[in-house]
Amino acid sequence: MTLPAPNLDDRRFQQLVDEAKRYVQQRCPEWTDHNVSDPGVTLIETFAHMVDQLIYRLNRVPERNYLAFLDLLGVRLFPPTAARAEVTFWLSAPQPEPVVLRAGTEVTTMRSETEDAVSFATADELVVVPCSLDKLVTSAASGVPVDRTDELLSGQDVGCFATPPAVGDTMLLGLSAAVPRCAVVIRLDSEVEGVGVDPRQPPLVWEAWDGGGWAPCEVDSDSTGGLNRPGDVVLHVPAGHTASVIAGVRAGWLRCRVLEPVAGQPFYSESPTVSAAEVFTIGGTITAEHAETVLDEVIGESEGVAGQRFSVSRRPVLTDGAPVVVEVSDGTGWQEWCTVEHFGESSGADRHVVLNATGGEFAFGPAVREPDGGIRHYGAVPPKGAVIRVRRYRTGGGRAGNVARRAISVLRSSVPYVARVENREAASGGVDGETVEAAKLRGPLALRTQERAVTVDDFELIARGAAPAAARIRCVPAAEADSGESAVRVLVVPGATADTGDQLRLEQLIPPRDMLAAIAGTLDERRLVGTRVVVEPPYYQGVTVVARLRASGSPERARRAALDALYRYLNPLRGGPDGRGWPFGRPVQFGEVHAVLAGAAGVSMVEELRMFPADPITGRRGEPVNVLEISRTSLIFSYQHQVTVAESA
Repeated sequence: MTLPAPNLDDRRFQQLVDEAKRYVQQRCPEWTDHNVSDPGVTLIETFAHMVDQLIYRLNRVPERNYLAFLDLLGVRLFPPTAARAEVTFWLSAPQPEPVVLRAGTEVTTMRSETEDAVSFATADELVVVPCSLDKLVTSAASGVPVDRTDELLSGQDVGCFATPPAVGDTMLLGLSAAVPRCAVVIRLDSEVEGVGVDPRQPPLVWEAWDGGGWAPCEVDSDSTGGLNRPGDVVLHVPAGHTASVIAGVRAGWLRCRVLEPVAGQPFYSESPTVSAAEVFTIGGTITAEHAETVLDEVIGESEGVAGQRFSVSRRPVLTDGAPVVVEVSDGTGWQEWCTVEHFGESSGADRHVVLNATGGEFAFGPAVREPDGGIRHYGAVPPKGAVIRVRRYRTGGGRAGNVARRAISVLRSSVPYVARVENREAASGGVDGETVEAAKLRGPLALRTQERAVTVDDFELIARGAAPAAARIRCVPAAEADSGESAVRVLVVPGATADTGDQLRLEQLIPPRDMLAAIAGTLDERRLVGTRVVVEPPYYQGVTVVARLRASGSPERARRAALDALYRYLNPLRGGPDGRGWPFGRPVQFGEVHAVLAGAAGVSMVEELRMFPADPITGRRGEPVNVLEISRTSLIFSYQHQVTVAESA
């Protein structure tokens, strides 16, 4: 248990007043009126109030010492991290020349009467490369590529796949140039339709060659219904797209490939055809950060002594990107000084600085007197008069940047030919800086852990430090059949911003690869020898609630309130009995769901209620249950609740 802090002076206001009145009776017996209306008693209460404030400040001395001890242990406040979003810049029309968007291009959300706009800036330069269709090649799953460009140019109907189509058949489009990070429109025309498939769910995938293999493209829209009719396919090409040689032709290649149909998915009985095709670039996508970049800021001039400290003008300094570089002028140029965690391994010749990210302060190495009387320098000292500057640093960040998808819609910087902007997915990764209270709780845990992952709590604490953007982290022993007796599983749930209310999509709850890699790498350095660590997302058990309700007022308002209550309660991030996320392994009870619906605003009666297990990937629904059991490594996920409401008679 935590050692209790002593109360250095436990007297309170009324005790001080009573003690003063006793002294009055002893020293001034002729003063007999001790009522609160007496001016002398008013003075006593005034001084008692002032002394009470002094005692309060005195009792804060243990807290100050506690924070000083944490500082000696090396406990530092975690700085905020910046939210990131993939922002698409849509052109007003295809352009004949590349459109360049410089790094730092600013975009924002819409400003409302109650909320300020949230600003983002692009992290890198984006080049929207124009392109056109140069080649059309088809390839059967068991054959070789065949150039069909001449047939297309002559207006013939070109079969996209073999006859009959088979899994693995491909149609390849050779572009005039590689278009990494670009949005391209593939405009197709045909008089013969592909037969047999469901236009809403065709067994197709669009891919782009990235130099090492075929990477999937995101389909923004497809008005062709899976090549079933004339229309446009809008693709977002991945960043690795590069030119290569296929069928003897060098081009930026895209392809449409026939997939194995899933259960119940219709397949092609005849191949679709193309009689005309056109490809052009209509936009591009780049990462934008909820942060502001400051370049070449001069932070001071060296006095030529050890232990100097300099502060930047904007704080906090974000550390979740490239390392911050400090430069010192030597009269002929700029020398780089590296940022390190501490000076413990620095010699007097090492150009090292330590960054206090929260306070925005850079510290140069100290000089320490050794037992033999000598002076040892931990880190080099900038020469006297040298100008010190920070080449580049980022400031800002926080949870305010975790905006919903399509919330970023305003282009603040002026960019020719750009008609609109949007983020197709919600921004994520924004975390507020650590508070002093949180650091006080973390300090004893860090002291006990000593950077070694032994217990379950150790794994969770170290994993949270490696990925502050993770919303929930749970460590459990891995199943023997999966990973062996000496293994642990670290389950990671990323932070996510719902599009509307608390209704999340399954893909939002899958942690990004860099988050899993950061946690795995940190734990691998600190685990015990022989311990295997598996870092992965939990299994999400879908649950579908079907209910028929009675409303005391507006049926539509009651239906909306009931759905909101379900998505809020059956939520892996903010649901559960305590509102802090559905507990791992906790079953869903029929009675709990009934109580949630009955308590929704405008609901007067729950007439019928059924609860089904569901697969959020395939959409399959199981038999109705009264208790939905889940494993200890699983979380509940709300999947397509259905609520009908009738007005009370």
